[in-house]
Amino acid sequence: MAGRIPRVFINDLLARTDIVDLIDARVKLKKQGKNFHACCPFHNEKTPSFTVNGEKQFYHCFGCGAHGNAIDFLMNYDKL
Repeated sequence: MAGRIPRVFINDLLARTDIVDLIDARVKLKKQGKNFHACCPFHNEKTPSFTVNGEKQFYHCFGCGAHGNAIDFLMNYDKL
């Protein structure tokens, strides 16, 4: 299948990427317990509902429902 990125490559890329560092470079994260929190970059809010789990390498917003891995975040944040 021309134009498709192999799943093995994607899995390797995700394994070598720290989602906390990636998101913190774009959205200032604050550590609370074992997770990191911030105001969601995908909708307007006053209190942080955006959570990043470094151990499981995913993000989730309890306000708008945005969630995913490092690649999902970049695609949504940079509108790719």
